[in-house]
Amino acid sequence: MTESRVHAFDFRASALRLLGPMGAGLNAVSRRVVELASSRQAINRSPEQVVAASSTFGQRAADQVAHFGGSWIFIGLFALFLTGWVALNSAFLGKAALDPYPYIFLNLILSMLAAIQAPIIMMSQNRLAQSDRLMANHDYAVNLKAEIEIMALHEKLDAMRTDELHAQLQRQQAFIEELLVLQRKA
Repeated sequence: MTESRVHAFDFRASALRLLGPMGAGLNAVSRRVVELASSRQAINRSPEQVVAASSTFGQRAADQVAHFGGSWIFIGLFALFLTGWVALNSAFLGKAALDPYPYIFLNLILSMLAAIQAPIIMMSQNRLAQSDRLMANHDYAVNLKAEIEIMALHEKLDAMRTDELHAQLQRQQAFIEELLVLQRKA
């Protein structure tokens, strides 16, 4: 095996060659992967950390509101509030109720809650979609790097096998020449 050929392996050129026609027009993620792979660096950027580091107070608050608004605790507390409102205004206060049946003030409160809660939940959903896109790009980068590494390893193994076969053929040729020399002497 020729050590110099294995050590002189150009990973970047190999990766670009192995990517084929895609190698000429690599997107930013693919170029970054090729550079990281050629310098033997890990893809160490966690999408969760990127999203968390770039999130504002409002975005984090929207996530918390959406998280609480979509929980059984919220549903239970809201059911208790509605039951309490109806009981207070119908059974206990009777004619002196603040909001008698058909509970127009309660409908106003519920409408305002829905009008505020819906855009907050949409903001949280947009953030989740952004996080999902980052995760998909990260997964693509990791998969591409793994594919490049595997293809490069195959290429290295093929080069090592070729070198070994070439060396073995040279040894066989030398052995045949020695046999021919011995045959001529005999």
